[in-house]
Amino acid sequence: MEQRLTLVTLGVEDLAGARRFFEEGLGWRPAGFGGDDVAFYDTGGSILGLFGRAALAQDAGVADDGGVFTATSIAWNGRSEAEVDAAFAEAVAAGAEPIKPPQAVFWGGYSGYVRIPGGHLLELAFNPVFPLDASGRMQVPPPAG
Repeated sequence: MEQRLTLVTLGVEDLAGARRFFEEGLGWRPAGFGGDDVAFYDTGGSILGLFGRAALAQDAGVADDGGVFTATSIAWNGRSEAEVDAAFAEAVAAGAEPIKPPQAVFWGGYSGYVRIPGGHLLELAFNPVFPLDASGRMQVPPPAG
């Protein structure tokens, strides 16, 4: 299998509320395909999908246990600490719950977390080791050797 992720889908309780967060709160534009029960957003190198939590569980054939911590986060990386601070403030103003304000972190970067509608964690980070190119795609160094 080729090494890549093409789509991250979040199961959310309130799809309309999650769409409002991304579209009205953050100004994201949905992709041309979607509807009342699903939304997709082109994020530059992959796609973010929003789907009803129960519908996603049914599609995957698993029980929806309603767990509060999903042990999953998605991340948005900025080009500077100031850009992260601005993105954190924008997300909170759009309705995200602040979890951990942006701060210097053990791995040498700068990072904070918010909980977006649907309960998922969104990390907002600046990583000096993985800079962004002009299109916003993270540049991961090749393996040593």
